[in-house]
Amino acid sequence: MSSIMDSIFELVGYNRSTPGASMDNQQSFLLNGSSVNIVSRCQTELCEIIRHKFQCEATFEGVDFQGDSNVFKKKKAPDTPGKRFEVTLPSGTRVSVWKGDLTESKVDAIVNAANSKLQHGGGLAAAISKVGGSKIKNDSEAYIRTRGSLPTGKAILCNAGNLPCKKLIHAVGPHMPYKPNATEVSQARRQLEETIRGILDIVVEHQLTSVAMPAISSGLFNYPLADCAETIVNTVKLYFQSSPRNSVEVLLMNNDEPTVAAITRACHQIMGSQSSASYNQAAFSNTRGAANISPDIVQMGNVLVTLKRDKIEEQQTDVIVNTVGQTRHLSNGMISAALLKKAGYDMQQELTKAPKKGCIVVTKPYRLMCKQVFHTFCVEKSRRDGEKILYDSVYECLWMAVTSHHKSVAFPAIGTGALGFSGEEVASIMCKAVAQFAPNCKARLEVHFVIFPSDDRTFEAFQDELRSLKSKEPRLNVPLALESNVDSPRKKAGPPHISLMGSTVESINEARRWLTGLLLKSSDEISIQNNFIQHLSDRQYQQLTRLTGDGVSVEEFLSKGHACINVSSHSREDGVLAALQVETMLREVQEAFVRGEEAEMKLITGSDASFERKIVDPSSQEFMSAVRPFRQVPLSPIKVERVENAALKMLFDFKKQQLKCASSRPMYQCIPAQFCDLVGRVGFHAEVAPPEAPNFGEGIYFTATVEKAREVWRANQEEHLYFVEAEVLEGHSTRGKPGLILPPVMENDPGVFNSVHGGPEVSVIFSGYQALPRYIITCGK
Repeated sequence: MSSIMDSIFELVGYNRSTPGASMDNQQSFLLNGSSVNIVSRCQTELCEIIRHKFQCEATFEGVDFQGDSNVFKKKKAPDTPGKRFEVTLPSGTRVSVWKGDLTESKVDAIVNAANSKLQHGGGLAAAISKVGGSKIKNDSEAYIRTRGSLPTGKAILCNAGNLPCKKLIHAVGPHMPYKPNATEVSQARRQLEETIRGILDIVVEHQLTSVAMPAISSGLFNYPLADCAETIVNTVKLYFQSSPRNSVEVLLMNNDEPTVAAITRACHQIMGSQSSASYNQAAFSNTRGAANISPDIVQMGNVLVTLKRDKIEEQQTDVIVNTVGQTRHLSNGMISAALLKKAGYDMQQELTKAPKKGCIVVTKPYRLMCKQVFHTFCVEKSRRDGEKILYDSVYECLWMAVTSHHKSVAFPAIGTGALGFSGEEVASIMCKAVAQFAPNCKARLEVHFVIFPSDDRTFEAFQDELRSLKSKEPRLNVPLALESNVDSPRKKAGPPHISLMGSTVESINEARRWLTGLLLKSSDEISIQNNFIQHLSDRQYQQLTRLTGDGVSVEEFLSKGHACINVSSHSREDGVLAALQVETMLREVQEAFVRGEEAEMKLITGSDASFERKIVDPSSQEFMSAVRPFRQVPLSPIKVERVENAALKMLFDFKKQQLKCASSRPMYQCIPAQFCDLVGRVGFHAEVAPPEAPNFGEGIYFTATVEKAREVWRANQEEHLYFVEAEVLEGHSTRGKPGLILPPVMENDPGVFNSVHGGPEVSVIFSGYQALPRYIITCGK
């Protein structure tokens, strides 16, 4: 029997434990293809990342090492255009940062950084005049003749001439002396804020859906770049913070790398913890590269299909699909009526007059949070061609979305109401249309099937169809982490493979999941989600730009409060090496953050920070008390660890005295595996556990129950779930709202509230010392 097992292990390259080691604390898996070359080029970095993220040690056998992967660091920063950042504000306004040429931007309006005489002698103004033709110069001269100079801080709307945009906005920012002093910058800041507000007033007043603007005054007008970037970004955020919901898109676009980097940096600092652009981005970024993708999410070529329970009128995809009758009355039918109520009657008026494109009528979204609405004309099931028309409608909507350069489209369950189709029939027809469309789709598209929350039967029908589609996906023919309880002497190198060793089987499982997703998956895009991205330095941002080029693309964006970096490449090998460089930067940032926090803790308490995670005996009363709340939800507690940190306890007690809180409240967070040690060492921080929807402020969220924690922190692609039970000081609390970075001032008191809340089950604090970690509970799903 032993010889047979040895033969099997030798065949698959499984690296068994050395004598005396626990098999549970060591796992191995094969490397194949490009993964061998990747590991051969980045051994040191990969080992450090695994040690940092999962407290595991990695060894490599059967691999010839070529040295570490500094190949990207040697490249010059490329002149690569494209999007560097994107976020959606609570109002629905999308803000993005681009490196590109404003004169080539196909938006509703671009902004010219003009002078008061509207002369076009140099800089951006000259480029706009050259591309736009004589119309730009003639209109400018006509304005000056009739109305005089355009004052600093003002903006006007003009025709765009030959530019690819629809309109041109001339805006005059402050003109400053070379190397201005602090007083001059302070005075100019108010003028620049006025300029930006003037631009946005024009956008809103004329119902423009997109505007691209440069870093006004930062070039020939000598406004210091960093302050200019922060002023523009902050003004945009404040302008739309209290506005009604809209679908305006603001593109901050410049063609020189220092300015793009400064604007990106300002966005991370000022808008960094805003909730994300859209559900579609979150669904895509939070599932790519995962070891086990949910059966409700299916990748087919360039098409990602997701299924969710929600209201179609609340979607933030680029396109929402609706179905109407031949009369075009939106009041007929539940879906149409819901969209009409949300969008307003203007959509009905446009729909009545708009021309058909094939079997679709396209309208503006009005108060919906998409870019366009596609209205299709389906017929009753009883009609002989009813099923074919439904199929053709879905198929045509998909093609129109792609050809219109949209990235995402949301479908309701078309036909399950008055048209007489069953949920099973609709699911079959719509999924078949997507499956037929996907192989021919050359651009990335996210397709969302949005089922009304109470329609269980239809939701289950779509689930069944997606499972069927998923079962047809090609699978990797690579054996992973074969397990055995047989002990024997360690094999020699054999086939290339990685061995993982750690103190717990959970940490090894997480490291294995991450590594297999990184090295052995076939996806050409790697997504890194970590809110410490917002702490990257200017030097590290410059390193990010050096990663791009030669087929490698690095995109930063925010998705539902989560900072993300996507790395894509024509070569999987180059993409993984670039992703590992990003992970190395994040490791450095996080370690520096922890050192800074520990230094502050020592300064306040007078003692060195130290902590322990002690495993609680599963047979003890302490264990039973800690896991009792988990019995009410479908989770299986595997392990309870008591967190002991004397410095954090001292700071917590100081805070209790300061806030005059007589008592604390036990509450929960759900955190990624890689942050369990960080919480034990330096306590709670907003970067560690950003909620899916920061509806009550930009602080540190806790929930009163485990069940609520699962709702607040839904996205999780790890092997296990990690909950922290903490004692939380709420003190005087008030209702929170989006965008709060500190608790509001109390009305009848000179002080501020100690926390904010989102009802009895959600509490948000803004000082990590108001919470003390007590237990880390690891659960199986």
